[in-house]
Amino acid sequence: MESTSSWVKARHHIVFLAGLFTALVIAFSIETREYNQVLGNLSFTPSEPIPFRQSRVLTDQEYQWANIAWQYFENNYQDNTGLVNSVDGYPSTTMWDTASYLMALISAHRLNIISFEEFSLKTEKALNSLARLPLVRDELPNKAYNTQTLAMVDYDNTPVEGGIGWSAIDIGRILVPMNILIWQYPRFNRQVNAVLQHWQIAAMTQDGYLYGARLSTGNALELVQEGRIGYEEYASKALSLMGRDVFNALKYADYLKLIEINGIDIPTDSRDPAKYHAHNYVVSESYILDSIEFGGDSISKVFAYRVYKAQEERFKQQGILTAVSEDHIDQAPYFVYNTVFSDGKKWNSITDTGADASAFKTLSTKAAFGWYSLYDTPYATKLINGVDQLNSDSEGWYSGLYESNGEINKTLTANTNGIVLESLAYIQSGALLNIGADIQQ
Repeated sequence: MESTSSWVKARHHIVFLAGLFTALVIAFSIETREYNQVLGNLSFTPSEPIPFRQSRVLTDQEYQWANIAWQYFENNYQDNTGLVNSVDGYPSTTMWDTASYLMALISAHRLNIISFEEFSLKTEKALNSLARLPLVRDELPNKAYNTQTLAMVDYDNTPVEGGIGWSAIDIGRILVPMNILIWQYPRFNRQVNAVLQHWQIAAMTQDGYLYGARLSTGNALELVQEGRIGYEEYASKALSLMGRDVFNALKYADYLKLIEINGIDIPTDSRDPAKYHAHNYVVSESYILDSIEFGGDSISKVFAYRVYKAQEERFKQQGILTAVSEDHIDQAPYFVYNTVFSDGKKWNSITDTGADASAFKTLSTKAAFGWYSLYDTPYATKLINGVDQLNSDSEGWYSGLYESNGEINKTLTANTNGIVLESLAYIQSGALLNIGADIQQ
């Protein structure tokens, strides 16, 4: 019996080592083939060294910031399911926001905000719920769930039999904490395996691309290619570590188009939103997450810095403190994409339907923390000083400041508070998915 158990454990590690080897082969072939095409031939290498922040112990103030962020998760924890609300007091979540919660758990433990016992209990409870979610077509997680009942719901938190489809980008993100748990917290291997055996990950990849599922006009489920430059590569990296064929999704060159914004050439996606029915948002979040979770790659490090520099240049030229990302807001339309570039326009702010949302341009708290964690620059310091009061000790971090009137966007979310915690954990220990790091138990 013991030998059988040992064989199962050994087989598990062999599978994941094989997946890692496959991922390394894919990454090497992509980078060696595309580096000159994307960076060299386009003269895209930065004109100055990228001023990465060196890892260090958090200051007392930074540690307090981390404790404030954790308070959000204390307030919005659902004890019966082990999940957390996406938005304060609203019992619904997505896979993206559940990933933010799991990353917050990992970060809070590494920063010694919570004990290993609390971390272990809450992680196991969340994984057990993820392993018993009702799935779309019995294949993959729905786009939204009720955090109290685990029922599949729409974005109004109304139960929907069969669900409304799945997001490949969201699922790609939740596989990041799954990988961290597998490699650095092996005591959770059984629970993570139960989740991955329940979900049919192969259903969201075709020919090396990511595919989401949505309801068509006739209420039938249809598959659509999902992801644009920045998000597409980020979401694919965790799948590549698991041996999935995401070769085409990981490539930057195929749809790359450089757009000059405030004197900086930034990467944008050339796929036409009108033709492909998907917006090509260029925001801070995907590049920040790629950097603080994976450590970036030789291309994404440069792209991230360019996206950051464009925002710095906007401040220099217009005097507007700028850190843009998608965010919940505290008034209709309730969710806005504040972008460096999207749908043919610089500094465009739109809703998910493409409607104008320029009245809600926002300095994003999570983007400010992310850039501050990555770069040791005067502008990054300005960003953190611009948002360091946007919090409540008893509630967490607010989403940001409206540009138009300087008022606080008082929405409290798992994503904002999760990224705050991740950013601070990155300052202390570097990239969170670090396979060579000591296992913390």
